[in-house]
Amino acid sequence: MEIRMDFLNWLDHETSMKILGCLQDPPDLVRVSSVSCSWRHFVIANGLCKQLCLRMFPHFRRVYCVIEPTCGIEKALEVGHSKFVEWETLKREHKAYAFLAQGCLLFPFKECILDAISASSTDDYPVESIRNTLLQGDRSEGRPSYWSSKGQHDIAVPETLVYKLAADICVITEINIQPFQAYFQRDSPIYSAISVRFCMGHPKCPMGDPLGEPLDDTADDKFIWTYSSLEFPMAQENSLQNFKLPEPVVCIGGILQIELLGRVQRQEADGLFYICVAHVQVKGRPMSPAFGAEMLGPSGKFVLKGLSWDPTSFLPEDDDDTYHGEHVHGGVDLEQIANM
Repeated sequence: MEIRMDFLNWLDHETSMKILGCLQDPPDLVRVSSVSCSWRHFVIANGLCKQLCLRMFPHFRRVYCVIEPTCGIEKALEVGHSKFVEWETLKREHKAYAFLAQGCLLFPFKECILDAISASSTDDYPVESIRNTLLQGDRSEGRPSYWSSKGQHDIAVPETLVYKLAADICVITEINIQPFQAYFQRDSPIYSAISVRFCMGHPKCPMGDPLGEPLDDTADDKFIWTYSSLEFPMAQENSLQNFKLPEPVVCIGGILQIELLGRVQRQEADGLFYICVAHVQVKGRPMSPAFGAEMLGPSGKFVLKGLSWDPTSFLPEDDDDTYHGEHVHGGVDLEQIANM
């Protein structure tokens, strides 16, 4: 007769943690937690899904607490008041981090810009507003469509464009920028920058909704930047130029700033140097409507909000003693969960 045993009952805690710590895919940990009640307890009690998520996306180390629609921040902070409350907190984090890690990898890849917030300068507002950069191409309704900075004698004067992203939490992988070619000027000059750099972060204070008209303003006193990329060289070409980040970046707070560094094109009419942009795209995976974030002041800490998702639909309940190796509570296959 074949002898079967549960290695979690035979091995010491440290060895079991090392074995399960080798799992690098969130669905694998969900499968482990669906083997038996004791396995699920081990995964949740040791925060294995949370540890894996933080290894994959270190930005989430700034999470202060996790809340759901049925659990406000006051209830989430009751850890230590009782073993029951502590266990409920561990379960909530297990569900949230399992789904969050999977969502960062598998949520739909799409355009992430919601609206334009501000430009450091605009030459002819609103004709040359930053909002024109949300439109594809360099013409709209038969007229030129672009943003233009004010002219400068010094080619080193930078410009910034600030955008609101489509979700509080977005996993950004690439930014595409099309410099503007002034086809209505002699020799059709292209007003590109020398290089670009990208910053991501969150507002210092809650922003009103709707955003209103874009402003001419510097963003340094209104936002806290938690990520800054290296500089990418920009070609003086009339094309949608792709700037792929070295690795996916989790933007928490939903604000992206494009820094346009250096000027290459002088305008013949006034002898000043300008930077002009026809179109901007930001590509990635917005985490809404599943997750939201509430920033907690300048510290960068934030409350992770589970919004319109029901994690119990793919994770076993405590009182459910029926487990199926490749399936979880409710008979939902993990492949279906990944495709959700």
